[in-house]
Amino acid sequence: MTDKTKEIAIPRKIVQKLLHHAQQTPKLEVCGLISSRNNIPFRSYPIENTAAQPEGFFNLDASQQIQAMAQMRENNEQLFAIYHSHPTAPAIPSSTDIAQATYPEALAIIITLKTKGVLELRAYQIADSQFIEVPLCLD
Repeated sequence: MTDKTKEIAIPRKIVQKLLHHAQQTPKLEVCGLISSRNNIPFRSYPIENTAAQPEGFFNLDASQQIQAMAQMRENNEQLFAIYHSHPTAPAIPSSTDIAQATYPEALAIIITLKTKGVLELRAYQIADSQFIEVPLCLD
């Protein structure tokens, strides 16, 4: 597991895009990827959630994920994070989130709409069925 436990600065424009994406369908989980350049978050790639029960789970649309990863390579970007929202749960990885984490080098960013109308965004490093919170700050 790479050491991303020190505070990570995320550009305000990316955070605003993620929060806006989550607000568009507040009863369904949204998901996507965040790329980086030189380990600095660079761009968000919203991806359709194809889960059978999108109100409680997320599944990145495979073709859109492949397209986003190809675009990252073309733009000299790397996968930095996978994000999704929790419409009714706290911004903490669920057992499903932990079990389905397949990119240990990428952060897992979770957005929640549950906190009394306040949007919350938290990041985690998930590997070996364990998670560590990574402090975030706006850049």
